[in-house]
Amino acid sequence: MGFDADTGRLDVAPGAPAYGTQLRWKAPKLIAAANEKVSGANVRTLNVLAPAPARADPAAAAAAPAPQPAVPAVPVERRTPPEGYRRAIEAHRQAARPSLVDPAITEAVERQTAAMRALSRRAFPEPDVVPDDVTARIEQARLERRRQAVATETAALRRARAERAAREGQTADGVIGRAAKASQMGRRTA
Repeated sequence: MGFDADTGRLDVAPGAPAYGTQLRWKAPKLIAAANEKVSGANVRTLNVLAPAPARADPAAAAAAPAPQPAVPAVPVERRTPPEGYRRAIEAHRQAARPSLVDPAITEAVERQTAAMRALSRRAFPEPDVVPDDVTARIEQARLERRRQAVATETAALRRARAERAAREGQTADGVIGRAAKASQMGRRTA
C-alpha cells in the first residue's frame, strides 16, 4: 500500500485476516527480501494494515483512500510504576505464605495411604517366580476356557442337529421314523 522512506515503514494490506497473520509471522524474512531486491530501500518495519476487500476496478482502487493501520506504528511506551506500587509488590513477594494444610489431616492421609498399600499387598500378593518352561496359571486358565468353549459348541451343534432332524421327521441318526414314513405314504395316496 505504501512505503515511508524517512521511517523505513512498509505498509501492506492483506486480502484476508489469515494472510495478515502470515505476513506478521514472516515479517523479518519479508523485510530482508525487500532490502535485498530493492537497493537503498532500507525497510526497517513492516506495518500490516487491516484486510482490504478486493476491488475489481483499478481506477476505483486508486481513488479509494488508503486503509488505516489497525495497530499504531509507534510503539507504546511503558511508564515506570509508582514507588508505592513497587514496594507493595516486593512486600507481597517476600511475605511467607501461611500453610493452608492442617498437619493432622496430612498425617491422617499418610496413615490411610499406608493402610491401603498394606491391604493391596494382602489382596494381590506378588506371585512366586515361575520358571520359563512351566506354564503360568493364567495360561492354564486360558486353556481351560478354550476346552469349555469347544465342549459348549459341540453340545450346541448336537442339539441343533437333533432339533432339525425332529422337524424333518427323522431321528437324530438320520433314519426316517415309522410315524413320519406312514404320514408321508398317506399324503402320496390321497
